[in-house]
Amino acid sequence: MVERGARDPSLPDDWPAEPAAILSSNRMGSFDWDLDSGRMHLDAAAFVLFAQAPDAFDGRPGTLSARVPPVDAHRLDSRIAQAMKKGSDGYAGYFRVRHRDDTLRWTHVQAHIQRDGTGRPRRIVGIVRDAALELSDGPTRTSRPPARPGRGTSVVQLATDALAHARTVQDVIDALKDSRGLTHLGATSLVLGLVEAGRIRLVAEGPAGSFVPGTRVTRVDEPYPMSEVVRTLAPRFIESPEEFAESYPVLWPHLTDLEITSAAYLPLIAQARPIGALGLLYHDRYGFSEEERDVLVALGSSIAQGLRRAMFYEQEKDLATGLQRAMLPRTIPAVPGADLAVRYRSASLGRDVGGDWYDVIPLPGGRVGAVIGDVQGHDTHAAAVMGQLRIVLRAYAAEGHTPATVMARASAFLDELDTERFATCLYAEVDLSTGVVRLVRAGHLDPLVRHTDGTCRRLPVEGGLPLGLSAEFGRLDYPVTTAELDPGQTLVLCTDGLVETPGTDLDDGLMALTALVEEGPRDIQRLADRLCGTAHERGGDDDVALLLLRRLGVGAPQSGGRLQQRVLPGDPEGLRGARRMIRSAVVAWGAGNRADDIELVADEMVTNALIHTEGPAVVTLRVLADAERRFRVEVEDPSSALPRRRDAGDEGVSGRGLLLVDRLADTWGVESRGSGKCVWTEFAVAPRPAPD
Repeated sequence: MVERGARDPSLPDDWPAEPAAILSSNRMGSFDWDLDSGRMHLDAAAFVLFAQAPDAFDGRPGTLSARVPPVDAHRLDSRIAQAMKKGSDGYAGYFRVRHRDDTLRWTHVQAHIQRDGTGRPRRIVGIVRDAALELSDGPTRTSRPPARPGRGTSVVQLATDALAHARTVQDVIDALKDSRGLTHLGATSLVLGLVEAGRIRLVAEGPAGSFVPGTRVTRVDEPYPMSEVVRTLAPRFIESPEEFAESYPVLWPHLTDLEITSAAYLPLIAQARPIGALGLLYHDRYGFSEEERDVLVALGSSIAQGLRRAMFYEQEKDLATGLQRAMLPRTIPAVPGADLAVRYRSASLGRDVGGDWYDVIPLPGGRVGAVIGDVQGHDTHAAAVMGQLRIVLRAYAAEGHTPATVMARASAFLDELDTERFATCLYAEVDLSTGVVRLVRAGHLDPLVRHTDGTCRRLPVEGGLPLGLSAEFGRLDYPVTTAELDPGQTLVLCTDGLVETPGTDLDDGLMALTALVEEGPRDIQRLADRLCGTAHERGGDDDVALLLLRRLGVGAPQSGGRLQQRVLPGDPEGLRGARRMIRSAVVAWGAGNRADDIELVADEMVTNALIHTEGPAVVTLRVLADAERRFRVEVEDPSSALPRRRDAGDEGVSGRGLLLVDRLADTWGVESRGSGKCVWTEFAVAPRPAPD
């Protein structure tokens, strides 16, 4: 302990001898505490309030605690710990600081806790101020501080409270204009400028009609009061019109009509550098007392912290939004036979973006893949994972895998990433010539279908676990749901941000969305705008991704349709997928009267191609409508050897394949295809009933 009156060796030699002399012009300081690194940054005034020399400070809060009596330090530590544990926005409290003459001086702290998307505290920013004048017993008083602070403290507190919830720079401006603190100070209006690349850009221009031409963006070396306070880092108090005219002859002629009698220009300093300047204009007062100047300086420090938070928020928001936009498709391809609309809307609250995404994948044979998904979390990591998932899903689909295989492989990919995130997803493969839709759902919302008469219904899709979780738990068998999309019908895919609202059940949200789709315009671009606009009006803290696909060709004949799948040797999942495709096509194309014959013959053709050749088999299904409606099955393989009928005998277990084909199919044949061949069969099927 330093003896009373002795000099503290940790302080500079040129510091005044008495703490009151120092504090008279440094009543308020600011600090920024990075909880991840444990480092704390103080401005010059805060160093004075803690009686700490800047060069001797190592950035550790514990170094400052050495100057606080243990009982006060324990009380303040407990308050901070409780605020962080209970999820509070901030904390405040009084404590004493021991100065170099061994006197204890009351100090007050007001701080805001910044948390990430999970609620974990990341940073604490706040202000500390000299509270000795609030206590009647002087600097050494040890009793609790009074319940009501003085008028100057009230002004600063009002401004600090008003800025606590400001997220953007415009929020800061609005909070300052609406704050009763400025009214208490008697200011008519304010002027606010931000420092950007060595220039000052005005963001709040004072009273209506007060804009001075040529001052929207100014250099810091120009003869204006805002430029001066940014250069000198010191406030500028103008106490009369005469002083204003004499000090700033270039600016004053433009302000004479405003009847300004005095003004205060304050530098806004954060982390020892100027980020802006604030001007307060008065029309009914002259001069500023010492107490008023102290209050204004303290106000500037508080505003600087709020402004810095807002600027940091906007920078992170821009970065995160830019990252997500880069991960989403830049353009949606034109797909013959379909009308498409996609939308993405970021959350109305929070600087973090989510992992919502959409994609449209053109596929061979007149097919198209439609993807909608949502990665867990709302941060740049979720956006990065989303981008990788979108790429691998597109790659697996383009390779010709079945929807179930595409989803299973995407889940395995996510499980192998160095991440703990999972994702929900819905993948729909639409054959635009036939209308057959094969859907796979991984923990995502069911899609909706809007009919040509405007009615809308939920399309139930059998689902599996979300991507990542299905691989982790060994449940990669995703069921496939087959449906049919008639010409003019619209498939609606969306993420939960479009249906979820606080306090509302998810099923109720889907019912509300169904009603909105029914009431919406027929044009799908306008419909997409309407749906996202409604979500924006409702607010919410989740992103929204939306994909609408309307099948074109109303009135076109249901012929010429084609489905195709490639099956590799030794790939049982591919074989099962081909069988599901055949079964789905038979049902969707109205060939139910020949279902057993078609499925048996097609399965025999695929099996023979895989057993008797060394390459993959390509299965193609078509519906032909000439004089009669026919269902055609084609199986291509890389072998040029033609199939031949063999006598299996009474005891043989093989050799009956072509016999089955010949007996069950109405006609069949073999065609050369390059270096390989194609075996085909056709079945006459009943004509489709005419629509009502």
